[in-house]
Amino acid sequence: MFRFSLSGVRGLISALTISILSASTAAHAEGFTSPDILVLGDSQISFGAGPAFVEFFTDIKAHCSPDPIQKQQLSSLGEMKVSVIGVRSTSLHSWTARSGRAKGRVCDVDPKWKVNAGSYGYVNQTANQYVQIGRGKNYQFCAAGKSPFEEMFREDYYNPSLLLMSFLGNSAKRWANDPELAVKDVERMHAHLPADIPCIFMTTAPAYKKSITDLRRKAQRNLEAAFEKTGSHCSFVPGVTPQTVAANQGNKTYFRLNKRGMVKDPFHPNKAAAKNFFALEMGGICKAIFDQIGLRQASVN
Repeated sequence: MFRFSLSGVRGLISALTISILSASTAAHAEGFTSPDILVLGDSQISFGAGPAFVEFFTDIKAHCSPDPIQKQQLSSLGEMKVSVIGVRSTSLHSWTARSGRAKGRVCDVDPKWKVNAGSYGYVNQTANQYVQIGRGKNYQFCAAGKSPFEEMFREDYYNPSLLLMSFLGNSAKRWANDPELAVKDVERMHAHLPADIPCIFMTTAPAYKKSITDLRRKAQRNLEAAFEKTGSHCSFVPGVTPQTVAANQGNKTYFRLNKRGMVKDPFHPNKAAAKNFFALEMGGICKAIFDQIGLRQASVN
């Protein structure tokens, strides 16, 4: 008669778990080619901004009018394969969490729709923009004990030449009410990202209601101060500016309406708003791009 100790069973389960996770890791790396430019954000991407991000970064030369030196610098971005992924109610701390509710914002299956993200560009060549993070070789960001950033940017997986992060609304209260949490989030971001990755952080577009935008403006101030305080090498581009607020706030044509013609979603600007947002933000985005790739080339040389 065989006897199994509890510790022996636990050891066997642990070994099997490690084996399965290792096999899964190998599987999702096989046949995967990283995009050259990666944009990560929240639900604003899947509600309107996704295609605008792809269009802008696919044709940087046309939008940013680079000088001869900058044209040469753009070669560091390879073929400029652009991927844009926006995950529902996420923010910066969701991507650095190793467990719990914050990580669940990225990794848990949406209970209603069974998908939790919008994906555009290079890593999603299908006609369906909606995906569930954790399903499919292009979205394996969820491993036990690791943050989505740590799993995404491991050695044989995503390795972009430029990363842009776009968040604000889902951390508006967090950052507005406690500047130290903004500092903590930026510090964790750097701890979980590869040290040599060129990066831009751009806060998302203003909302329809003044009360929402006012909170986000305060959060943006605290977050920008956190980037400065931590000595971040990432470029910071404010998305809430006098120009973008004037364009979005109170402008019904830039938000989804109900049958009565009233704004039904004051948080997510539509595609027309996203296109105008990029036009207004173009100078800041272009400067950040050339600052980042210039810094990278200087460090290599």
